[in-house]
Amino acid sequence: MFSREKAEYRAIELPDRMEYSDQKSIDNSAAFYARMKCRHSVREFSSRAVPLEVIAKCVKTAGTAPSGANHQPWHFVAVSNPQLKHRIREAAEEEEQAFYDGGGGDEWLKALEPIGTGVDKPHLDDAPWLIVVFAQRWGYFDDGTRFKNYYVPESVGIATGILITALHHAGLTALTHTPNPMKFLNELLKRPSAEKPTMIIAVGHPSDSATVPEVAKIKKPLTEILSVVE
Repeated sequence: MFSREKAEYRAIELPDRMEYSDQKSIDNSAAFYARMKCRHSVREFSSRAVPLEVIAKCVKTAGTAPSGANHQPWHFVAVSNPQLKHRIREAAEEEEQAFYDGGGGDEWLKALEPIGTGVDKPHLDDAPWLIVVFAQRWGYFDDGTRFKNYYVPESVGIATGILITALHHAGLTALTHTPNPMKFLNELLKRPSAEKPTMIIAVGHPSDSATVPEVAKIKKPLTEILSVVE
């Protein structure tokens, strides 16, 4: 919680400094790419449990993300309760049914065909954890006064990306799901109106029979995603 009285600028010495040779930087970036290239989104999860400590450490890592005015406008709800996961699944599938019945539009539905998605979301039951990401549109000072958060979508997007990376680094599989609308998550998880749910992330270990869409392995080459101006 921020203190209105202590909102002032103070510079401190850079606490963590990494100074690598150019070659070490090249080697590290290549090694990290090789690790992240092994990240896959699967819809079939095993029943193997995942310790809460792993989830908590990954969320703590997400909390290191940069954010507008350092307001850190995010909240993560980790759910392992089977009954609550099932209620989330039922509500999500209700929204998905409306989407696939025409709410998404023909072009969007056509684009999803190679991915193989549909109304049924058994992974919301099967994954040992669901992490629901909330974006905080405003916050409160310690005296109860409300303040505005800035660059909320950008900040939460960065934190979510770091979370998914941390989960992969921990040896877990993470599947993102964005039913629309998602207001039911505020009610089910008892989150305040200041928070907007942005994503459900199913987390766990892939089942022995897990598959991925072939098209998911097709990534744009570097020449299409990078322009260099020197």
